[in-house]
Amino acid sequence: MDDPSETRLPRDPAGTDEPHDVLAAEEFAMPTRSAGDIPPDPTGIQEPHDVLAAEEFAMPVGGLTEEGGGFDPRSLIPAVALAAVLFMLLRRARR
Repeated sequence: MDDPSETRLPRDPAGTDEPHDVLAAEEFAMPTRSAGDIPPDPTGIQEPHDVLAAEEFAMPVGGLTEEGGGFDPRSLIPAVALAAVLFMLLRRARR
């Protein structure tokens, strides 16, 4: 059998061992806007002043309660609904 440490790669059709494939993103630079293209701030403030809502207001953390946890009766709603459906199906099947 062949040695697994040897890899069998196809030879380069160009015949060079040096890297020669270049991505288009590396070959061509994207044009940038000049300072004259950006409209001035209508408020006249020069420094950055807009704040995202995510930075200003903290999002509530789910799953944690202030009183240390406890039983929530709303967690029984799916089980009660399933039991009611099963009861109705069994009752209909006995008729």
